[in-house]
Amino acid sequence: MVVGEIERDAQVVVIGGGPGGYAAAFRAADLGKEVVLVEAADALGGECLHHGCIPSKALLTATHLLDQIAAARVMGIRAERVSIDAQALSQWKGGVIDQLAKGLEQLAERRGVEVIHGKATFSGSRRLRISDGSVGALTFEQAIIATGSRPMDVPGIERDSELVMTSREALMLQDVPERLLVIGGGYIGLELGSVYARLGSRVTVVEMTAQLLPGIDRDLVQVVQRALRQHAVEIHLRAKVTGLKTEGGRVHVQVEREQGEALALEADRVLIAVGRRPNTETLGLEQTRIVRDPRGFIQVDRQRRTAEPRIYAVGDVTGEPMLAHKAAREGKVAAEAIAGEPVAFDNVTVPAVVFTEPEIAFCGLSEEEAKAAGQAVKVGKFPFRALGRALTLNRTEGFVKVIADAERNVILGVRMVGPGVSDLIGEAVLALEMGAQLEDLTVSIHPHPTLSEALAEAAEAAQQRAIHIYQTQVRA
Repeated sequence: MVVGEIERDAQVVVIGGGPGGYAAAFRAADLGKEVVLVEAADALGGECLHHGCIPSKALLTATHLLDQIAAARVMGIRAERVSIDAQALSQWKGGVIDQLAKGLEQLAERRGVEVIHGKATFSGSRRLRISDGSVGALTFEQAIIATGSRPMDVPGIERDSELVMTSREALMLQDVPERLLVIGGGYIGLELGSVYARLGSRVTVVEMTAQLLPGIDRDLVQVVQRALRQHAVEIHLRAKVTGLKTEGGRVHVQVEREQGEALALEADRVLIAVGRRPNTETLGLEQTRIVRDPRGFIQVDRQRRTAEPRIYAVGDVTGEPMLAHKAAREGKVAAEAIAGEPVAFDNVTVPAVVFTEPEIAFCGLSEEEAKAAGQAVKVGKFPFRALGRALTLNRTEGFVKVIADAERNVILGVRMVGPGVSDLIGEAVLALEMGAQLEDLTVSIHPHPTLSEALAEAAEAAQQRAIHIYQTQVRA
């Protein structure tokens, strides 16, 4: 111990105040534990609240409204001289973040969770040192690591200019560049690229793989890709950035295609969105028995316990999928395990949403994944263009697809692309968790006219019982 260092005991210490960390801290406190929450930033909420999920969705909502105003002309609505005040938009976004952050602070206070703002580093299997905080060291009974992740850089490319941004800088919306080049065609690159395209930037996306949103069903991605091209987004697939140089207030980017063709692209700003990496390397884990894989992710069991029995880990530090809602669930599991409850992270599915325009949402197995697992499947697909509510919203792009076991009719997965699917996917998740069959969806009365009808209609289509689309092989 450093001379003069204040040392104290803690029953449960949570490292990181994002969705996984604060969920763990609050649940542990509700279960009667004395909890200390250590957060390096000045406010709770983590990357998701301050630099990710919430600010990006605020900007996506605002720019979607901008799109809808223009599209309303077909309804006979004329809105002339619509303009964007980037500073006011940024202030509104900041207000949303502040409101949520203050709410978390109040919830921590009411639960008696002590919050320390500082950086925690393990100095042993039961001890933490805290820098930049009022406490010098903490000896704990149990600890939960929830330190999240951060944006990755492009290997071999130095980000040495303010003209080259990560998602953090892009979300600040300091200005709207005339030309924006996005390196990475994953969900972060496409969501933010969509925002800037709607705000007036000429956007170019460079993606290494053969399709945008790698790993997501091609038929879903094609709907989004068509929408991007309608906003004049230029897309380069099977392309790799090999050089980047700033000169004269512009960024010059060298790109090499898979076939060896070289491209020279120029932009006013560049956004690097090639993935995220876990924040685990500076935690002092070498002072413990915690095991990490080659990518730096902490290995855990079903209770989120690490190889060090007193220490748990949740959220992005434990690996894919790196999603806030998965982190929150894991945080609750870890807290309940510490409290001695019989619990495990045994969810059937973790849903994913891409907040592009239109949105993509999915859970469970894809058709290809189910077949690869040796299962015979039946698939039902229902287009939004055949749905009354979608027509009244003037939003008919996309579809809902249901994948089920061919013999037992058990629902294996659901895929959606279109309006409001980020909200519709919750019903599909519940269906999978409960082991629902197709008939459970079809006989459950969905209110009319709503977008939720599309899920029931897709389930009917899988059973060859569709009413609102014509199927050539009608069930006898």
